[in-house]
Amino acid sequence: MTMKLQMRTAVIAACMTLAMAAMPARAAEVPLVTGEQWTTSSEAVKKAYLVGIANLVQVQTAYFAANPPTDAQNFVPRLAKGMQGQTLDSVREGLDRWYAANPTKLKRPVLDTLWFEMAVPGLQKNK
Repeated sequence: MTMKLQMRTAVIAACMTLAMAAMPARAAEVPLVTGEQWTTSSEAVKKAYLVGIANLVQVQTAYFAANPPTDAQNFVPRLAKGMQGQTLDSVREGLDRWYAANPTKLKRPVLDTLWFEMAVPGLQKNK
């Protein structure tokens, strides 16, 4: 079972690497999801977005497993630690609550909100 999981992780990492190399995107071309898109999206779309973020965290964690970057070089280990104990539903509900309580901040990127309103407080709890 462990070998199968390692093989799957390696294949996913390789696919992600090839996809990134085959289609380089400039920062200006990458769409930034803000509270405007978040608040108008369905529950299924919100979950898909969060699954995508979770998958990126898992792929990067697996890719750097033998030689993880320092916290200064990468925020993914801190994100994973800060989000411990959260589920897709709890994160979705937390983001929904934050944007509902802050309607003047709908231009704030969802990743920014996720980091500062959920992960950072989670890091403080998990010290």
